[in-house]
Amino acid sequence: MAALSELLGDLVADVDGLFLFTPSHSHYERFAEADVPTVVIAPENTLDAETFVELPLQFQNVKDRIRFGVEGAMEQSIVEAGDTILCNVGIFDGDPDSVVKVRVEENMRSGIYDLFANSRADPGVIRDVFEVAIELGKKGQKGEPVGALFIVGDAGKVMNKSRPLSYNPFEKSHVYVGDPIVNVMLKEFSRLDGAFVISDSGKIVSAYRYLEPSAEGVDIPKGLGARHMAGGAITRDTNATAIVLSESDGLVRAFKGGKIILEIDPEAY
Repeated sequence: MAALSELLGDLVADVDGLFLFTPSHSHYERFAEADVPTVVIAPENTLDAETFVELPLQFQNVKDRIRFGVEGAMEQSIVEAGDTILCNVGIFDGDPDSVVKVRVEENMRSGIYDLFANSRADPGVIRDVFEVAIELGKKGQKGEPVGALFIVGDAGKVMNKSRPLSYNPFEKSHVYVGDPIVNVMLKEFSRLDGAFVISDSGKIVSAYRYLEPSAEGVDIPKGLGARHMAGGAITRDTNATAIVLSESDGLVRAFKGGKIILEIDPEAY
């Protein structure tokens, strides 16, 4: 029978990097002299780590946390497809307590990192809206496909570049995304025309908004319609993020700076 040290030796053999997810100072110091590059992945670089990837959300699902950290490292050219990473993550309370060996693949570059890490709105708000769009994409409305457009962040500018299509049911309310009852309301109203406008902090500012920025210079793939064009145009002219559920192909896309940064099949998410 193989000794435990031999098995652990196999685990760390030929590793190109070590990722420490939200370590304490003492935990980080233990790995500071490791013979492979060490990357800290955490909400803030409080350890003054030389190589750091921001983790704006902790992601309760460990797999999602690792994929997010790896994608962030890919975006910063810290790792590339083909590298093998040893991830030290926490499943229980306290310091990281588990080790996962991951091979970096090009398909890990999904756009999720850019969506959460580089948006004006609070990352938790982006997550809540994104999850509403994903669930709508999976279930639709009464079993039928549905399209929806959510504009998140920079709400003042977005409102100035849009007009109402109908009475705004959220005009005098103070409701926020993330509340289960509010999310049900969003899903119900999504079957009607117009965009939802949501503030940086998650307050639902309006529904039924017609976005009016010029579409000139916005390049979207053929086959995508007015909803995607409007989402792309408003993010070019403001610091908002647009999350769009396509009624035709059922995919969820996100726009920032006038460009698509993410495209995901809800059924595969």
